[in-house]
Amino acid sequence: MTKHTPTPRSQDPEDIQKRDFIKGVTAAVLGFMSLALTWPLVSYLIPSSNEGAEGKFIKTPGFSKLPIGQPTKLTTDEDVDVQAFITTKVVYDVWVIKHAEDKATIYSTLCPHLNCRYNFDKTKDVFACPCHGSVFNESGKCIAGPAPRPLDTLPYKIEGGELYVQWKLFKAGIPEKVEA
Repeated sequence: MTKHTPTPRSQDPEDIQKRDFIKGVTAAVLGFMSLALTWPLVSYLIPSSNEGAEGKFIKTPGFSKLPIGQPTKLTTDEDVDVQAFITTKVVYDVWVIKHAEDKATIYSTLCPHLNCRYNFDKTKDVFACPCHGSVFNESGKCIAGPAPRPLDTLPYKIEGGELYVQWKLFKAGIPEKVEA
C-alpha cells in the first residue's frame, strides 16, 4: 500500500500575501457585521438624549389670546422624543386657566385615577372624566368619583407673553403625585 503524503502549502510569498489579504477582508467583514448586529443593544444602554432634557419647557401657543378665568385646552409645539435609536415627534395637550398676563394654572390632561383624558363641562363648570366618573372643580380638587388625588399641575413659565410648559407624566391611581 502506498502512503499518501499531503503536499505542503506553498511558501511562495505571493500566496502568503493573498492569504493575509483574505484573512484581513474576512475579519473586517465579520467586525462590521458584529457592530451592525450589536448597535441596537449598545444604543439602548446609552442614556437617551431626553435624560438631559430635565427642566425642558415647550412653547404652548395661544396663551396671549386666552380669556381670563376660563379653562381652555391648548396644544404644545412639537417636541422630539428620543429613545435608543428611535426618534418620535410628539405634542402634548394641557388645560390652562389664565389668571393674569403672567399667572396661570396648568393641568395635565390625564386623570389621576387611571390616566384617561378628561374634559371641561362648561354647563357645570367642572372637569369630568368620562371613564370612571371622577369630577374636579376648577381648583383641581376631586369632588366626586374614584380619583385618589387632585388634578396634576405642570410647571410653567411665561416669557414675553408666551407660555412654556414642562410636560411630566405622573403615576396613576395613587394618592401621591409621583413622576412616572
